[in-house]
Order: sequence, then structure tokens, then C-alpha cells
Amino acid sequence: MTAEDVDRAARLLETVVVRTPLQRSERLSAMTGAEIWLKREDLQVVRSYKLRGAFNLMSGLSQDERDAGVVCASAGNHAQGFAFACRTLGIFGRIYLPRSTPRQKRDRIRFHGGDWVELVLIGATYDDAAAAAKADAAQSGATMVAPFDDPRTIAGQGTVAREVLDQLGAAPDVVVMPVGGGGLAAGMVTYLRAHAPDAELIGVEPAGAASMTAALRAGEPVTLAAIDPFVDGAAVRRVGDVTFPIVAAGGTRVLTVEEGAICTEMLALYQTEGIIAEPAGALASAALGTASDPGVVVVRPGSTVVCVVSGGNNDVSRYGEILERSLVHDGLKHYFLVNFPQEPGALRRFLDGVLGPDDDVSLFEYVKRNNRETGPALVGIELGSADGLPSLLRRMADSPLEIEKLDPGSPTFRFLT
Repeated sequence: MTAEDVDRAARLLETVVVRTPLQRSERLSAMTGAEIWLKREDLQVVRSYKLRGAFNLMSGLSQDERDAGVVCASAGNHAQGFAFACRTLGIFGRIYLPRSTPRQKRDRIRFHGGDWVELVLIGATYDDAAAAAKADAAQSGATMVAPFDDPRTIAGQGTVAREVLDQLGAAPDVVVMPVGGGGLAAGMVTYLRAHAPDAELIGVEPAGAASMTAALRAGEPVTLAAIDPFVDGAAVRRVGDVTFPIVAAGGTRVLTVEEGAICTEMLALYQTEGIIAEPAGALASAALGTASDPGVVVVRPGSTVVCVVSGGNNDVSRYGEILERSLVHDGLKHYFLVNFPQEPGALRRFLDGVLGPDDDVSLFEYVKRNNRETGPALVGIELGSADGLPSLLRRMADSPLEIEKLDPGSPTFRFLT
């Protein structure tokens, strides 16, 4: 992999991909004191950068390879780029998706591919789909179009960095990239190390699927025993054998961001910039944190920082969960088990004696009635301010009621919510 490979891919993709905007973020710039620029790959023709790599790989296939067809595995975004390329190049392809792939992504895949693609839903994660796709390719002779672990895919993804340098007109001080399997990071690292060698390169992955962090710690790709699939565009159990050494050798610093912080950033992007980002699309900018919650990336005031908004394929039905995760992460929503006496006025006394003036009960559900005297209830409380938690806990401690706080991450919390 060289920067020249990226240049060749850029020339090939010139009439296919959208030259996505590089947009200054007033919100993040004011918060950090730096110049924060968002590379808007959510505005790509398939709403993510994945088209770049898929088209670059498939356009180089021989006629015999095209006749044999192509196959891929994806959590959704790569499949859309793959489907667009299949229809544009006239190559039939099969797409293996985990069953958890949002309906919105499945519908968009069919839209982009039309009759040129067949969708196969299998397994719970990307890795399950990848295993099925590899088996298909071995049996059918179709070409496997890798979402990240192929030099041709990596070269295509690297064209994002080429555009950034051209649009800025200078080398940025910091580039923050989302990391899943490592294809985008490897491509951008390859190009930036050649053309912006002094730039600090930072990869960000979800805390629940920190496969690149594990690989860097071990010195080689390792397979995680389990992952949180919430950030579906970046949740892989194992990074690529091709991408890992490129990211490692490029001196890339890889950090993790909690899923709740990603949700908070998704909402901020929507409410402030009007950007509909998917979880993976908000990964990079989420690393900068918020005014009340410092992030994992600390930037120097006055520096030029580019964050890649990698995708905007978010299913609107997920916003309930996104808001919930954000509120919990920001300390605004808490859950308790309250053992209520089964007598008139018990709930009213709880509301009057425990809740603050800006607090609200967002959930009340009896879990089990043990006997005629008491009944435990799951109570969700949304605070007016995160600073109100200590006083709420003091009022609970002073209450005659038996109250247990459920901590996020505990088995009971995950089961009940």
C-alpha cells in the first residue's frame, strides 16, 4: 500500500463518488478552542465512505471474475457501496448481513443494488456474516469484496484523506478517524503519512468493540470473545490482517469512546449541525467530548482538527434507544428498585418526599408482588440536572422506603432496561 495507490483510486473514482464537504463545526470549535472541521462522508451517494473501497476493488476485476459474480459481508454500509457498484458495473452480487442490520440499511441496499444483488440475513454480528460470505466465495468461485481487509479497498477508502488535504489547502494538525476493521484508518494513514507526516493521527473505536486496541496491545490481530453491536458500522470482533500493520506502523493513537457518549454526540450533531449521523458516524467527533464531559482527545487551542463523519445511515426507530443511552451516560437518568408498602398514598409520599422540583418519573413498573404488604417497583427517574443526584440519594436514604440503585453495566440494569 502506497500513497500512489490512493492517487490511482482517486482518479478512477472521480466520476463515481461525491466530493463530500469539509464543514467547520461552530459548536465543537467553540467548545475546544480549536478549528474543528467535519469531513461529511454521510453525504456520500450511499451515505458513507464505503462506496470508495468497494468500487475501487470491483472495477479492477477481469471479465471472468465479473462473470463469476461477487460476494460480500457487511453490517450495512459496505453493502450499500457494494450494491451501488454491482448495479453500476453490471456485476451480480450476494450480500451477507447480520440479522441485527437496521431495516433502513436493508432497504437502502435494495434501492442501490436493484436486481443486481441478493440479500442473505445470517447470524448476530458482522463476523457471523463474514464467515458465511467466505464460505460462499470458496464454494461458488465468486470474488470476495472485503469491506476493509484488502489493499484495493484500503486504497479507495484512503481517498477521503486526499480530499481533506486538497480542501484544507494545508496539512491539519490532527485527524480523528473512526475505526472498525481498520480500512478507512489504514487508507488515510497511508496517504497522510506521505503527504502530512507531522499530523497527529487518532483512531477512535467504540468501547464495546475495541478490537484495534486489543490488537495493538497484543502486537497482532486478536478475536474478541464478545462485542456490543450497538455501533454496528464499527463493531467487529477482529481487525484486518492487512489493515492492522498499516495502522500500527503509522503511529496511529487508538482510543475508545463509551457508547453513551456516542449517543450524546449523535443528538448534538442533529440538534446543532443538522447532521443525521449513525453511531459509527459520530465516533470521531464524540471523542472530543462535551462542555460538561471532557472527551478522550484533547486538542490544542488554535490547532486544525479534522473529524470524519463516516456515515449517516441511521434508522429512525433507534432514536429511543439513542436518547436513553445518552441520558444514562450524561447522568440524567437513573433506575431504582423501590419496595413500596401496598397501602393508599405510598406513591404520593415517595413523589413528595424523594423527588426534587426538577425531577420526573419516566418509568414505573411493578416487578413482582411478594406479599400483601409490599411490592417492589422498577422506577426510572430523569433529573433536571446531573448535579441533582447526590441530593436525590440523600433523600432516598432518609426515606423509610427500601430503595436500591441499579448501576449501569450491572446485569440487573441491563436486564431490566
